[in-house]
Amino acid sequence: MFTGIVEEIGTIQGIRSGANSSTLTIKGDVIFDDMKLGDSIAVNGVCLTVASFSKNTFDADVMHETLKRSSTGELKSGSSVNLERAMPANGRFGGHIVTGHIDGTGTISNIKRDDNAIIYTVKTTSNVMKYIVEKGSIAIDGISLTIVSITADSFSVSIIPHTAKSTILSEKKVGDTVNLENDVIGKYVEKLMSFEQESKPQSKITQEFLTKFGY
Repeated sequence: MFTGIVEEIGTIQGIRSGANSSTLTIKGDVIFDDMKLGDSIAVNGVCLTVASFSKNTFDADVMHETLKRSSTGELKSGSSVNLERAMPANGRFGGHIVTGHIDGTGTISNIKRDDNAIIYTVKTTSNVMKYIVEKGSIAIDGISLTIVSITADSFSVSIIPHTAKSTILSEKKVGDTVNLENDVIGKYVEKLMSFEQESKPQSKITQEFLTKFGY
């Protein structure tokens, strides 16, 4: 589990591409303090496993499903990426629950300055929008953010200077693709409610039955 508080900006040093997969070599600094083989690292919000590592680089395998669901396939050698280690059990919970499992992607449709903040508007699909609520949480490229407004097919977030400086959002332009992960709580609530409805026995009391007997 992650919190959406990016620890550092890393760099893609190399990409080895397979037919429907790839292996990324990523350079960083901070996250190597206690790195171990098999650790989970969020790379632009995508949970990847450390397959091998050296002093300041690590390799991570990316499967077909991840390439389909995220913007990882658009990365190139030299691309900047947000990096966050998995949350330690004794760590501070500074953001919100982030699993590193991307729900879909969005496209930045507008960027505008609002005094000391920057407003990013992201257009996305209905499958992602249905879980988005005003003042709720969302992870954009692994960054825990608060939604300030929504429309039928887009939402906006307000970025403070520290977040812009500490993440790759400051490099983003209109038209760029970003990874999106909805707040997991909404998805679980939806599943539990639909499961309860599906498992309930069907009542024999219908509108036709009530009409027939004068109700």
